[in-house]
Amino acid sequence: WRAAEKFEDADARRLYAPSGQAPRAGQTFVNPALGGSYRAIIDSGRDAFYVGRIAEEIVQASQAKGGLFGKIDFEDHTGNWVEPVSATYRGYEVWQLPPNGQGIAVLEMLNILEGFDLASLGHNSAEYLHLLIEAKKLAFADRAKFYADPAFAELPVAELISKPFGHKQRTRIDPARAAVGVEPGEPSAIHADTVYLTVVDKDRNAVSLIQSNYHGFGSAVVAGDVGFCIQNRGQLFSLSDDHLNRLEPHKRPFHTIIPAMVTRNGEALFSFGVMGGDMQPQGQVQVLCNIIDFGMNVQQAGSAARCCHDGSATPTGGVETNGGAVYLEDGMAESAGEGLRKRGHQVAGSSATYGGYQGIWIDCDSGQLYGGSDRRKDGMALGY
Repeated sequence: WRAAEKFEDADARRLYAPSGQAPRAGQTFVNPALGGSYRAIIDSGRDAFYVGRIAEEIVQASQAKGGLFGKIDFEDHTGNWVEPVSATYRGYEVWQLPPNGQGIAVLEMLNILEGFDLASLGHNSAEYLHLLIEAKKLAFADRAKFYADPAFAELPVAELISKPFGHKQRTRIDPARAAVGVEPGEPSAIHADTVYLTVVDKDRNAVSLIQSNYHGFGSAVVAGDVGFCIQNRGQLFSLSDDHLNRLEPHKRPFHTIIPAMVTRNGEALFSFGVMGGDMQPQGQVQVLCNIIDFGMNVQQAGSAARCCHDGSATPTGGVETNGGAVYLEDGMAESAGEGLRKRGHQVAGSSATYGGYQGIWIDCDSGQLYGGSDRRKDGMALGY
């Protein structure tokens, strides 16, 4: 928060660093401007944001700074109901949102890993982590090429999350060697500031929700008296003209935010998410493997030490460099790092972002709810 004291935008400094200082521990921060925006939405609904005063102030702030927002960008915005997509993993149905998000990377990784007996390898063993990292590399190579707004291109989503494609990708993994220069797969039908929450009610309806302004305070620009920063997730376009995720008018950029659910035999079982940009698919797969393969409960699955692989190609045009780097969180056995190095992985230490997990497990037999909250973040599990 102290970074707000040096924001270039005067309105952002005024809001988040009143009297020139960000709030310190123990102080009370008051934001009546945000309260005013909430009241406008309560009174006038979504039009208060997309047509009324809030939109007008954002457009004025953008134009004053040489930005490109116009009123038409807000007036033309629509929210869409979309059908979730799923893949099974050892008898569990795992549900994600389709692109423009990255949720299907979780499903592809699980399809690849399902062909291995992970439980026999041991939790966070070098053998298990090697397979996890290699599956991530393959899924992220596909992510870099194929994830975009489906309204602008026909994407091979169904094949990317299919069992045959998972088997095909699995055969590319060398159990003794880390892959370098990972290319995307070949589907035949080709035509990071985040908040996650989940709620389950008395009737066992479940909500899985994630929201992000992107870089901490988003753009670090506040439009007048709206009481919030403008987000900057539009950074996740590619500027290459031949990329599916290229920047175009009225197009949604690639998104990293992926709320998830798991069902079994059609019943809601687990509603969860893992905050943290590129860590989100990796973290979700590790949580699911911890529960399904290694028998952990909903809290243990989130508290266990994680690994993070960085350096895959990206949907914004970034390219893989020398196989990337592996980060192992404190708590991993030294033998895990040694085993990964022997397989050719570049183990870079423990300083990385390992995500932030929240989840609710529904015991369908007893009706009990079990909540888990990540020790790495400032969330909590509450029941009443």
